[in-house]
Amino acid sequence: MNCDQKSDQSGLEALLQRPLMETLWRRRTHRVSRGASVKAGSMSYTSPHKPEPLSELEEAVLIAVTGCTGLTMPDRPFQDPQSGAVIMAKPNLTMDGRSAGSPDNAQGTHFFLINDSGTYFLRNLPPTGMPFTRETLLQHARAAKVRVLDIRLDVAGKRDFPAYLDSNRFLSNLPGTTILFPVVDLSHQYINGLMYLLTQPDGARPMIVDDRNFYRAAGVRPWIKKGFLNEDLKVSLGLLGTLRTQIEADLLLQNLMLVADAMGLGAWIHATIGPPVMLGDPKFAGQYGKMLGFDFVTPRWRLLDLLRWHVPLPKYTDLRAHPVGLKVGGEFLIKAKCPPNYETMSDAVESVVAAKFGPAGLYKNRKLFARIYKDGFGDNYLDEATEYSADVIACVRDICNYIHDTHGRFPAHCDAIHVPGVWLQAHHVETEYYERFFRDGLTAAHHAHDQIWH
Repeated sequence: MNCDQKSDQSGLEALLQRPLMETLWRRRTHRVSRGASVKAGSMSYTSPHKPEPLSELEEAVLIAVTGCTGLTMPDRPFQDPQSGAVIMAKPNLTMDGRSAGSPDNAQGTHFFLINDSGTYFLRNLPPTGMPFTRETLLQHARAAKVRVLDIRLDVAGKRDFPAYLDSNRFLSNLPGTTILFPVVDLSHQYINGLMYLLTQPDGARPMIVDDRNFYRAAGVRPWIKKGFLNEDLKVSLGLLGTLRTQIEADLLLQNLMLVADAMGLGAWIHATIGPPVMLGDPKFAGQYGKMLGFDFVTPRWRLLDLLRWHVPLPKYTDLRAHPVGLKVGGEFLIKAKCPPNYETMSDAVESVVAAKFGPAGLYKNRKLFARIYKDGFGDNYLDEATEYSADVIACVRDICNYIHDTHGRFPAHCDAIHVPGVWLQAHHVETEYYERFFRDGLTAAHHAHDQIWH
């Protein structure tokens, strides 16, 4: 082991010993990275340093925090305790656990990383395991990174709105910093979440209405006549929103913030480059270029869009464009469950069902559940816990087809790929700046960082 390896291994060991409550209590935003200068009247500061990028291991720790950490547990009842009626107990889209919770374990959040060497997509790989070692973390990080751009993602020219917000533009995404930002594929859980909603008991399954189409039934009129849905219990598509899947990204960003702070790095969660600009929305591509180069769907304009979406003329139809996927080198890195990625919404719904219950689906993988449960209880769970009924699947298929047929995209009331619009910047702190101006501006981890990590 050379000197550099011994040093950053010492940093890793110190990180693993850092008390959680100390990190939580001392967590503060540190915006000023090494090499950055601040123009602030009598508190102006000019750095004597050059920017210093994070080491490969420092980035590898943060990459590990974004990914899979093990397997989750389906610790839920199979039956109603009062009536004994069966309860659908297989809502999860995956059993891969992360450092933050997720509705129905959808895990639709993907991370990108930006540094001086380029812009990368991070694959969500199996966990590195514990205890962490330098070698396993580096190997995991190298396997996770997919280069999307050979440069640091940024806008050319002035960093003005809608690309950057106010003072952020002077300290955000600077040379030497590492940026991690999430995008969330809502489309898988949008379909799965609708199915889970409709597993309620008789009389408690709501009628889905479309608040962007005069509150008409959202393709479910036959299911009301059949008695499958309760017409007196209405839920609108707008109220369903993102089905809470976006919360994953917020929780994961907080975890990244805590880990970076515990390492003695500066960390700052703040507004990204405007999400439409960053992804390459056609409304902004002419000014800013393709940026990340996501695929977008722009619905065909219809006369009723004037009332439904307040889009007055066909020339404004790109107001409703939304991202549906990202391909690099012909490979889908993100693929939303909607056309044009699938021929029809029926096909997209079937792909969600097959991924869970098909011959090669999640709930046919007995070896996986043997790793989760003791003593053969995994087989008991797979045999006893129920799946979605045929009526649930068919009803959701009708809702999804209605949404796409009516509004020209899926989903209609939120984007298939949701961008929270915030990112985390991690960097070496400009220690002299914080020592000059602030009381208790740095923690012991910040003061010791260079010695134990470098």
